[in-house]
Amino acid sequence: MPPGTGRADPYRVWLSEVMLQQTTVAAVKNYFIRFTTLWPRVEDLAAAPDAQVMAEWAGLGYYARARNLLACARAVAASGGGFPDTRAGLLTLPGIGPYTAAAIAAIAHDAPETVVDGNVERVVARLFAVQTPLPAAKPELTALAARLTPRTRPGDYAQAMMDLGATICTPRSPACALCPLSDMCDARAQGIAPELPRRAPKAPKPQRTGIAWVARSADALLLEERPAKGLLGGVLAFPSTGWDGREMPPPCPADWRHLGEVRHVFTHFNLSLTVMAGDLAGPATRGRLVPLRQFDRSALPGLMRKVWDMARDQVKQ
Repeated sequence: MPPGTGRADPYRVWLSEVMLQQTTVAAVKNYFIRFTTLWPRVEDLAAAPDAQVMAEWAGLGYYARARNLLACARAVAASGGGFPDTRAGLLTLPGIGPYTAAAIAAIAHDAPETVVDGNVERVVARLFAVQTPLPAAKPELTALAARLTPRTRPGDYAQAMMDLGATICTPRSPACALCPLSDMCDARAQGIAPELPRRAPKAPKPQRTGIAWVARSADALLLEERPAKGLLGGVLAFPSTGWDGREMPPPCPADWRHLGEVRHVFTHFNLSLTVMAGDLAGPATRGRLVPLRQFDRSALPGLMRKVWDMARDQVKQ
């Protein structure tokens, strides 16, 4: 917390909320520690090279978040006034949506904003026995959550509700006997707490296929920086084709060898990626050669780590 305020640091609240989108505290913890060690202030992050930030983000997924992270940090640093202290002001920053704006305003500035994440949706759905399936129930759940939000200590309340959903009012086998709200929970009274919130049936994920090429030239690997927008945007990767809407020829002439397929799950589709390996036999049409001594597997996104793990023992040493 900033000295003398008794409130959380807006920078750390923002960073943690962005990192926690669609993942877990356990997955985020070490990333958060590393980021705040490397860049303890938002101005430090704003001044960091894009490539370094993307490399440190590798493995967290949803790489648009990392690009928005940099854009937001630079907008805050350029303003010279730190993070806005209102939800409306926070919504003007790149990559900050309604949930993140409400969370920062409540937790860092003690503003009486309603913070609704998946944990809070579950708690509220059970408290009021809301039968409407998600995602259609979201407006109703947000309105009910707003009725509960106090004017005093809203930041503490928001965190308590999120923790309640994460630790006691869990998706399966909620610990109703330990819940401080059990006496006012309509779903518990009706014996349907584990069934809520209901969810509309999900459509099956489509299947995509593609090819990744792992090419070596002497003591270097051919890698490319992916386009800034789109899947795995802005990260270093092996050249590939077919799975991301781009149809590309092999990146260089080589005696390509088929190594097998790696499988990866994205939010909206499942992927089977064929891995080809070869020794560079002419000029590359895309990408750049990265010396093996500088190559860092941990800087690759998860999909490309799988590609390298399949290829590394087959690439000529």
